[in-house]
Amino acid sequence: MVTSTLEHNVKQNPQIELKDQVAFVTGAGSGIGRAAAIRLAQAGAKVALVDLKEGRAEEVKKQIQDFDGEAIVCDTDLSNVNRVEEAIQQTAKQWGRIDIVFANAGINGTVAPIEDLTLEQWEHTLSTNLTGTFLTLKCALPYMKQQGGSVIFTSSINGNRKYSGFGMSAYSVSKAGQVALMKMAALELARYRIRVNAICPGAIQTHIGENTFKSPELDKIKIPVKYPEGSQPLEHGPGSPEQVADLVAFLASPLSSHITGTEIYIDGAESLL
Repeated sequence: MVTSTLEHNVKQNPQIELKDQVAFVTGAGSGIGRAAAIRLAQAGAKVALVDLKEGRAEEVKKQIQDFDGEAIVCDTDLSNVNRVEEAIQQTAKQWGRIDIVFANAGINGTVAPIEDLTLEQWEHTLSTNLTGTFLTLKCALPYMKQQGGSVIFTSSINGNRKYSGFGMSAYSVSKAGQVALMKMAALELARYRIRVNAICPGAIQTHIGENTFKSPELDKIKIPVKYPEGSQPLEHGPGSPEQVADLVAFLASPLSSHITGTEIYIDGAESLL
């Protein structure tokens, strides 16, 4: 009897198993970070929940503990190297190692024409999104080099495959920079068996809009962009944080052991329009 491809895959592909692994997740209090932290914990990882809004992270911690998972909360400003180091040290002290880093925290920042964008607004977005990712990676490396592991950045289709987000210059530059950093780090860290990849979501149902400040000057630079019915061809709507979390868990696991230096788009083909 010939076994179908689907049946073969179900039998041959093991479930994601992260038992005894330690994950450091930034922006873990909401959206993609929250969903990924819960998914990693469900797979057996112990999770450090890193977020400025400690109340939200405490709620995620309770959810994880409700199914007997392990989690701690680290209240951290990712643009401050001392606070990032403290969070990393707190995690290593708690569990003795760090295997998975999900550098996810980010903001949209101020959406404005380049002419109207202030230096302070530019630097705030870059320091949160790009410098925060750099510091998270840098501070985790001494612990990850001991046994190897997986690093995942949350980048975006913006700045990498889509450029019609008018007024999002700072955001798009930060996201393009993350992909460049990912590729440099993947080569540099391969000798330590550390894999580095980036996910590039399109529209996802999250709370990132809370950190978006739209300038009234936007109308002077907008160019009309007409989409066919529905802007995400695959599902005709934004993706869910849980769909992204499944990708994060895959990249964190041995199932992706030969994948590094790669940006992976998760947008329902939105950026191909």
